[in-house]
Amino acid sequence: MALHRQQFDAALQELRKALIAMGEKVETAILDSVRALRDNDLDLAERVIKNDPSLNEAEEKIIEMGTNLIALQQPVAKDLRRILVAFRMASDLERMGDLAVDVAKVVRRINGEPLMKPLVDIPRMAEIVQIMTNDSLRAYTEENVDLAYKMAKMDDDVDHLHSQILRELFVLMADNPKTINQAILLCFVSRYLERMADHATNIGESVVYLAMGKRPDLNQ
Repeated sequence: MALHRQQFDAALQELRKALIAMGEKVETAILDSVRALRDNDLDLAERVIKNDPSLNEAEEKIIEMGTNLIALQQPVAKDLRRILVAFRMASDLERMGDLAVDVAKVVRRINGEPLMKPLVDIPRMAEIVQIMTNDSLRAYTEENVDLAYKMAKMDDDVDHLHSQILRELFVLMADNPKTINQAILLCFVSRYLERMADHATNIGESVVYLAMGKRPDLNQ
C-alpha cells in the first residue's frame, strides 16, 4: 500500500511539473507578445505565433498524464480533485496562450506602422497578468488559498487599466479619425489581456476548490 502511494505521489509530482512548465511558456508568450507590440518587433511576434503548438501539446500531455493516473490508480476524494483541477488549469493556460497569439497577430496587422502613442498601460497590464499566472501556479503547488484569493484583487487592477485604456483610446479616435484603425486594434489587445487575467483568476478559483471543496466566484 505504501509503495502504491509513493508511485501515485511521484506521478502527481510529474503532473505538477508539467503544469509549471506550461505556465512558464504562457508567461513568456504574454510578455513577448506585448514586447513585440511595444517595440514593433514583427520577428518576435512571429516567434510567439510559431510557439503556440507547443502549448497545445503541453495541454494534451497533462490530460494524458491525468487520465492515466485516473485509469491506473483510481484516485478518490482530494486526489481526484487534484487531477481534475490540473485539467481545468491546463485549459485556462492554453486559452491564455491563444490570447497571447492574438496579441502577436495584432503586431502583424500593424505591420511596422508607427504606434499612435507610446504604450504604458498595456505593458503594465501584461506585467500584472504574468504575475497572476505565476502566483496562480504557485497557489496550486502550495495549495495556498490566500494566494488564490489574491487573484481577485489583481484582476480588479487589470479591469481598471482596461477601462482606462479604452477611455483614452476613444478620446484619441474622436480627436483624430486617422487613428481609428490602430486604436481599435489596441482596444482588442487590452481586451485580450483582460481575458487572460480572467483565466488566471479561474485558476485561483480552482485552487480554492482543490483545498476547500467549493468553488468561489473570484471574477465578480
